[in-house]
Amino acid sequence: MLIRGTFVLSLDPEVGDRADCDVLIDDGVIAEIGQGLPDAGAEVVDGTRTIAIPGFVDTHRHTWQTALRGVLPACSLDEYVVARCRFGPLFTPDDVYVANLLGSLEALDAGITTMLDWSHISNTPEHADEAVRGLADSGIRAVYAHGVPAGTEWGGQSTLAHPDDARRLRERYFASDDQLLTFAMALRVPGIAAPEVVVDDWRLARELDARITAHVGMRMVGRRGAHVSGLAKLGLLGPDVTYVHCNDSSDDELDLIAATGGTVSIAPFVEMAMGHGYPPTGRFLERGVRPSLSVDVTTSGPGDMFSQMRTAFAAERMRAFTDDEHVPFAPTLTPRDMLEFATIEGARACGLESKIGSLAPGKDADIVLLRTDLLNVAPVYDPVAAVVLHADLSNVDTVLVRGRFRKREGRLVQAGLPSFVARAERSRERILGAAGPLTDAVAAHTKHDPVSIAD
Repeated sequence: MLIRGTFVLSLDPEVGDRADCDVLIDDGVIAEIGQGLPDAGAEVVDGTRTIAIPGFVDTHRHTWQTALRGVLPACSLDEYVVARCRFGPLFTPDDVYVANLLGSLEALDAGITTMLDWSHISNTPEHADEAVRGLADSGIRAVYAHGVPAGTEWGGQSTLAHPDDARRLRERYFASDDQLLTFAMALRVPGIAAPEVVVDDWRLARELDARITAHVGMRMVGRRGAHVSGLAKLGLLGPDVTYVHCNDSSDDELDLIAATGGTVSIAPFVEMAMGHGYPPTGRFLERGVRPSLSVDVTTSGPGDMFSQMRTAFAAERMRAFTDDEHVPFAPTLTPRDMLEFATIEGARACGLESKIGSLAPGKDADIVLLRTDLLNVAPVYDPVAAVVLHADLSNVDTVLVRGRFRKREGRLVQAGLPSFVARAERSRERILGAAGPLTDAVAAHTKHDPVSIAD
């Protein structure tokens, strides 16, 4: 395949930004980037009036909640946790399949070619199987992060060990790392499970050679989560860990993450809307840690990366504002930073930076073409600004995952989309019907102590 005449934002320091450029793809891998490349019989894709970027990487999404989109539009974190613990146990394996398939297609439609599925819905082995199958059937590149079952018994100093089914899943579906689906583990931290359980869970992940992703530092009523300090005392910190949120983590804890080579996932929209705390973007940059971005949940926020980039950008620049009128407003964060957070930094957080996250010869062809002839971006002066500050889902014309079309000329290539939506609607109605009014559950909970379980 030859993409002809696009503007390449490679995010690779050697390739750089190139106008009127061609991208040659051979067997799913970028073979060459340059001007006037011969097509040599390749299928030619017209890239004029487009910007080519690496596919976005969402480093933390609870995809299983897709069918419950918008059911908690203005909740707090405490309220969300109560509701999740109510509807989570009601999910069938088929509910998980439909949600994961639909959520993955939503991501692809928005130019997200890689997604870490933080799957704390492993109620049975069948639930886990269907989660993996939903990801696979969409054609997305995904990191399946196996978590614990839904339900309150898995939090609040739980003494229940992470399901040993993780071993079966690793062997059955992820024997090779050279595939679109790779394996990770979504683990609990001190305060969510008993210390000895946390140690055993993290030991299991490392035995299985799985990257670890963990929620830390979310403010809940009556507590501040010193999760990173707890992990440090247990000797569990390391470069194989992605720390999600970190909003309420202390400066010392952020120093520990930086010193041990950890990566970070920030979900700026949900964090501010639910009250996790202020997104720690700048606090990490001060320590030389460049974060990645994530959607978190569509029960309460948007499922695209454009929203995350803009939210984090505006929030962090405003953090540079002072109350002293004699101090100039001088933020340093740029749109290019945000694009890097949404692509190459996401790839690093998933352990996939050698394959994806930038456009360069030898990397997999996970490429998104964004149209520049639409009213929301035209006329384009600065391509990076056009992507980060102006573009949206309507501009996503073409999505390639390892050189295969997942979206073409503005439409997903996946067949059967209306039937998937109908199945998701039926799933939602059954789950919410069985759960009862979530607002009632939340209201009742506010009179009691908060549930200690990761979001």
